[in-house]
Amino acid sequence: MQVSELCRDRMHVFLAEALAAEEADLAQRLRSRQQQEAAAGEGTSAGAGAGAWAVKQMEEERAWRAALELTFRRVDAMESLACACGRIVSPPCRCPLAGNSGIVGSTAVVALLVRGRLVVANCGDSRAVLCRGPDGAPPVPLSDDHKPNRPDELARIQAAGGRVVFNNGHRVRGILAMSRALGDRMLRPEVIAEPEITVTDRTPEDQCLILASDGMWDAVPNEIACSVARQCLQDGNPGGPVGDAAAAGGEGAAAAAGQEPEAPCSDAASLLVRLAFGRGSWDNISVVVIDLQQRE
Repeated sequence: MQVSELCRDRMHVFLAEALAAEEADLAQRLRSRQQQEAAAGEGTSAGAGAGAWAVKQMEEERAWRAALELTFRRVDAMESLACACGRIVSPPCRCPLAGNSGIVGSTAVVALLVRGRLVVANCGDSRAVLCRGPDGAPPVPLSDDHKPNRPDELARIQAAGGRVVFNNGHRVRGILAMSRALGDRMLRPEVIAEPEITVTDRTPEDQCLILASDGMWDAVPNEIACSVARQCLQDGNPGGPVGDAAAAGGEGAAAAAGQEPEAPCSDAASLLVRLAFGRGSWDNISVVVIDLQQRE
């Protein structure tokens, strides 16, 4: 059992529940505010309307942040209930594998596309990168990798009584090459499960969003990843040897096998995975590409 499996199977469910609860609470707060303003005779001018809109946006952002933070806490808490046999039970499982140290921690990056904004929560060294503008335009990172040698993370680790040791890279206690993670409780309090959250306004120039684990980012720079994803979504074939190979083994092979060809986003993600392996990555790789232009 791995925490990454808990993220895959439960995180979207927990997030939907948390968002629904926060949205209901937000609606109630806004109604109460409107009633109070109406009773006081406020809220009739253009300036008051603009102020109410700003307050609503601020309250929405607070609700999204609260929902994401709660979701990460819930997934992290489930790690203590997970057994190496694959069951998640409370009280703890009593099977022969119970107590074995078979639980492996995980990073997680989550993106919400809501009301003209991109809300990204990250814990660990997975990364979200926004591809904005034409090919060649600089990518826009929406998360900052949690590495033990990042100055603010290093200071936090040291303040918690921990230390960072160089052991084939900077590692917490010489063990873990990231400063935040879900699970990995043996490294608490230095390694925490609290996500960092960013909110970015969307623009018409936004092409796509790439979410991926460090297995891809360590081998494929942001600029190359965005270029490949852009071209794959725009043309169906990014060109060059990698793109030609993908095209040759893509739609034609699927048709010959009687299968539907991959959607452009899935095709772009698969291509980035193969590119990372081709560039020497040996790590686990997860990639999601989201088309922000809603191309067919």
